[in-house]
Formats: sequence, C-alpha cells, structure tokens
Amino acid sequence: MKVNNIAYDCLTQYCEQGFGNKEIIHWIHKDLSESIYSYNYFESESNKIASVLHELSITRGDIISIFLPRSPILVSSFFGIIKLQAMSCILFSTLGEDALLDRLGNSQTKVLITKNSLLRKILAIKDDLPELKKILVTDIDEHQSDFILSLPELMESESSDFDYPHHLDSETPAFLQYTSGSTGKPKGALHVHGAIQDIIQSFKEILGVQSDDLYWCTADPAWITGLSYGVIAPLTTISQSIQFSGTYNAENWMNILKDKKVTIWYTAPTVLRMLMQEDEGIFDDIRSNHLKRIYSVGEPLNPEIYHWGKEIFSTEVYDNWFQSETGSIMIANRPGMEVKPGSMGKPRSGIQPFILDDEMQICPVGKQGHLTLKKGWASMFRTYFHKEDAYANKFRGEYYITGDLAYKDEDGYYWYVSRSDDVINTAGHLVGPFEVESALLEIEEIADAAVIGVDDPLLHKKIVAFIVLPDDVTWDKKLELKCRVYISNKVSTVATPSDFVVTDKIPKNQSGKILRRVLRAVYEGEDPGDVSTME
Repeated sequence: MKVNNIAYDCLTQYCEQGFGNKEIIHWIHKDLSESIYSYNYFESESNKIASVLHELSITRGDIISIFLPRSPILVSSFFGIIKLQAMSCILFSTLGEDALLDRLGNSQTKVLITKNSLLRKILAIKDDLPELKKILVTDIDEHQSDFILSLPELMESESSDFDYPHHLDSETPAFLQYTSGSTGKPKGALHVHGAIQDIIQSFKEILGVQSDDLYWCTADPAWITGLSYGVIAPLTTISQSIQFSGTYNAENWMNILKDKKVTIWYTAPTVLRMLMQEDEGIFDDIRSNHLKRIYSVGEPLNPEIYHWGKEIFSTEVYDNWFQSETGSIMIANRPGMEVKPGSMGKPRSGIQPFILDDEMQICPVGKQGHLTLKKGWASMFRTYFHKEDAYANKFRGEYYITGDLAYKDEDGYYWYVSRSDDVINTAGHLVGPFEVESALLEIEEIADAAVIGVDDPLLHKKIVAFIVLPDDVTWDKKLELKCRVYISNKVSTVATPSDFVVTDKIPKNQSGKILRRVLRAVYEGEDPGDVSTME
C-alpha cells in the first residue's frame, strides 16, 4: 500500500498548492520574543538538511538522532531526515549520559544532531558508540574536526531544493519513539510513514482544529504527543500553531494563552496541577478569553483537576489516552459526548479496545482487567528496535497488551486504574495507586501526591504515600488523621497508606508519569539510578 511521505503531507504539498508563504508556526522564544515561520521556511531548511545527510552517505533505514531543545532547527531536522527515508529519533535535551548511551547505543545512531552546550555529554560516551560516525552541531560556524561538524556551514553550500519520493510504501520506517523507562530500560518503538493516516484522522476527530484556530500543544517533540500532535498534525491542517522554547512558568503560559488568543490548548494534568497551586489572580483575564477547549494527556486527569480547570478557564477539559507504542490517540473525551470526570472517554473511530482478564477473556462491565487493543491500526508501532522479544511479549494473538489496568462502564466509557506493574497487593486486596492519589489530591492541604507499594512482612505490600504540601501548610498528626479518614471513606480502609512521606517534589518524567521506581529507591534508602528523564 502506498502512502504519502510524512514530509510531503506536512510541508511539500502545501508549497505545491500555493500556501508556501502562509504563516504556520508562531515560535515564542525563552525571552518571549516571537518569530513566525512559513511552510516555505521549513521546506527549504529541511531540504538543505536532507542534502547534507545525503552527502554524508546516509541512506534509507539509517538512524539519525536529534538531541536538541525545542527549536525550529529541530523541526527542520526531523523533516529532512524522513525526506531521505532515514529514521528520526528525537531525544529529550535533558537526558544524562547513561540515558543517552542507552538510546544511542540501542538505535545504532549514525549521525547525531545537537548543539554546542550539549556536546560534552556526547563526547563523554562516544567511545561506547562505535556506530556514531558524525556529530552535526547547530550553533557553531566552523567544523571542529572530521567528527564534529558545523551544520550551518554544511547547509550553506546546499540547495533549498531536494528531490525525494513523495509516495512510498506505508511500511517504510519513519521514526523511533523511546518509551519513558519508568519501569525499566527504555525501548525504541518503531513507527512507519503509514502512521500519518491515524495521526491526521485522530487530530480531526478528537481535537477538531480548524484553519482559523490558533493551537498550542505544550509537549516536547521528544514525547510522542509533541511529535504527533505538536509538529506533524497541525502542519497537515493549514492551521496556525504555537511553539514555546521556554519551560513552565505560570505567568508566561497564561500570558501566551491570553495575548496570542489561543483557541485550542493541549497540555497535561501535571501542568494543570501546578497551576492549581498558583494565585488565582493570574487567571483573571483567562475566563473571558478566546480559549474554546482544553485537552489533557500523559497521566490520568483526576476529577478534582478536571473540575478546577473547567471552572478556571470556563471551558471543557477533555482527557485522552494513548502511548508511545500506539502512535496516536486511542481513547478520548471530545466534543459531542458527555464527559465523565476521571474517565479516559471512549475509543475513536476504528479502534477496538477490550478489558481482558489474566486468561485473556473479556471482563464483565465494571470489572478491572488488562486494557488491550485489537491490533492493526495504522500508527501501531512495528517493533521495539533491536528488542524483538520484548515486542512479541506485548501481544497475545490479535491483542496488544498496553500494560495498563482499566475497566469499562455500562455506558462504554473506559476508566484507568493504574499500570499493571504498579498495582499494590496489600493483605490480598489489589489497590491502584491512582485511586489513592486522586483521593489525596481532593484534600485541600495536599498539593501533589504519589503512591507506591513497598515490601511488608505482614501485608505483603504496604501502601506508602509521598505528598507535597503548599508553603503555608505544615504536616502534623491532625492532617495525617484527616488524610487517613478521607482515603478510608473515599476509597476503602485497605487503601489507607501505612506511611506518609512529605517531600518537596514528586519525581516524574517528561510526559508527566510518576517515576515510582525512584520513590521506592528513596524510601528504601537505595540508589535511584538514572534520573535524567525526570521533568
């Protein structure tokens, strides 16, 4: 089956149709200055990068990794790589040396695109990366050696035209997306050019961005949300979008929403939870703003966060669910359907989820089981790169095992419980951390929370709650009793934590997922290992 090259769907076709000069990305820099980019800009820059890589003998199937902060050159590099039918692998710029070595080694990266300030991390591990042939640095003007080259100098001599196949086999590899590594070594989920079909369909069906919208996805392109719905999808709609190079800052983010008149905002519960801790004065001008709706992904949207967001922003907040492995949104709340706070929503068109028990039998309505998907959708990952056994273990016949526990209610809504390996077996009762965390977050004095299970000689696993308190709250016996009683009443007596640990911050990765292995190590006084993927 033939499909369009992702780069053709996102850039080239619009230049051919006369939209080349259309402003498509408003890039807001760290200092809040703004640059505006057109289709022509990214088409030309990506052509030059494709030419550079071609001159370096990069061919179809080679891995080119991008180790850059969010920036226009990152976007251009991604499209330049896939025009050449090589595979792109975007890595978080915050990764440490060990995390980089895991990913670059597993992918057998041939060329790495990075910036000067990140170069030292690569040089520290380069002797363990025999496949790495060249490093292209985006912000130096001259080559440092035959190994470390100036990308601007190489691009200067290249034409802004590059002839590449606009149509190719749908199974042609396009990019690697590494899993979070929250429960083990990261794995590179391989996606193909055919994934563009599901990305476009889901963007239209769930987010409904129109040509007159201004859309802002806050996710980094190193995360599947940031790539699929921050870079690829909006470029296929001729709609304008925002990219922000800065990190989270409540005042700056609210000013962007207000001043730029953002109409559709795609973010994460972590962001909304952090905003909940801010002075409500920063939201005064938001309620009457142009914002039509908010979408949330990356971790479950707790009901209390949903209600807070809906009240503060005077608009609906839609939670949705997907994974690096699925490539596009699978289950979602969206316009036209009633929102049940705390629910993941319903599957989108063409997606068939099932709740199965340990024997792979369909669970009754309301019963918790393994969330699985009938395989075969276009954006489904094709393998874990060089970890085919791990890939095979994710399937049982026609079912993809997501690793999440959930249940379906009588109205067809899906409800997330926890990761299957996060479930706590305490005194023979199974307790999902999300339930306890949601209950804790409903308590006024708790700013953030995470729950883990640790070994206990009597209970098998005891429940431990890590909590973050606002600056004006002090932990004492009275507050502890309040938490115990509330959880006992809200969830169950068996879900009441045996221990509470007050901490300054809950460790999470870039997609907002709680790093429970880090919390377990902290609690047990052990080395937490590589924490460079933390937000």
